[in-house]
Amino acid sequence: MQSCVMPLRNYRKLVLAAFLTGWTVSWAQTPAQWKAHDMERPRPPKVTPSLALPVPPPSDAQVLFDGSGLSKWRSPNGAPARWVLRDGYMESVKGSGYLYTADSFGDVQLHVEWATPTPPEGRGQGRGNSGVFLMGLYEVQVLDSYDNHTYADGQAAAVYGQHPPLVNASRPPGEWQSYDIVFRRPRFSRDGALLKAARMTVLHNGVLVHDNVEIWGGTSWLQYDPYKSHPDRLPLSLQDHGNPVRYRNIWVRELPEWTSAGPVDEPVEPVVTLAPSVLERYVGRYQDATGRNIIIARDGASMRASILGRPNLDVLVHSTEEFSLRWTAGRLVFDLNPQGEPLSVTFHIGRARFPAKKVD
Repeated sequence: MQSCVMPLRNYRKLVLAAFLTGWTVSWAQTPAQWKAHDMERPRPPKVTPSLALPVPPPSDAQVLFDGSGLSKWRSPNGAPARWVLRDGYMESVKGSGYLYTADSFGDVQLHVEWATPTPPEGRGQGRGNSGVFLMGLYEVQVLDSYDNHTYADGQAAAVYGQHPPLVNASRPPGEWQSYDIVFRRPRFSRDGALLKAARMTVLHNGVLVHDNVEIWGGTSWLQYDPYKSHPDRLPLSLQDHGNPVRYRNIWVRELPEWTSAGPVDEPVEPVVTLAPSVLERYVGRYQDATGRNIIIARDGASMRASILGRPNLDVLVHSTEEFSLRWTAGRLVFDLNPQGEPLSVTFHIGRARFPAKKVD
């Protein structure tokens, strides 16, 4: 997949094209140099951790799971937890849904121990995938990242879609691993405005992988989710991603209130503005061979897309053939007829390709 950071020679071509055609060139805004899920983003170096597990809870910790039962966890609808309890650990069950703590938390120190399946199955994001969500919104990724190639901000210990870990401290599949997370919740004013962004420090198997990093908003796949006002305390959650990931020895310490600084955006990639009459040519439904739809819509001079069931994604235009998602390293490449009308589109994300023909 091509990098989302366009080479200088392509910038020059784009600026020349803008001059010759009268396009307007502007700059996209994202919270970091790299878009989410970009396969070209450098991967963290590997280190071998030495922390011995399990780590016993300190005297002031609240134990959320000690292997004896799931009474402190709930299904998404509030019903009893549906994950399987075995030999001192719990295991996610495909289709059972996320688990949520019965209690709610704000600023915390959280300890979680987990293990991915062995022998490993699948690759990339399909290999031992789960996640630890602070306040049910801000994810530290769980994944088998031992000799498993995927995008840097989606590997084990990443703040999903935002911050790759400083190093890859993963153990082999089947071995127990740990996260120690210090989380400082976001602060909102009474009218719902963001006052301070959330921050997170993470140790993976005792190795520092995030040093007080700032969270840009709710973590998500394909889309950047800006902050929305929410309560000061919300449940923690564990993700069911369809893989039988195991968890044990989960405990939490509530921390005194604390504040932090806000985010800064940086310009990353040039975009062009096409006339509304040109943009209108792309509007419609595109369908792949399995019946999945890509829907392109226009909102004035802006474009939006619904892709693989994810609705209302912000789209940037880079040329008449190539669009991209604003917050994610996903690209839409159109095949045009001689009149400049789209015949089909291919959505590129990671190493996956989703070709779809225009149907209406």
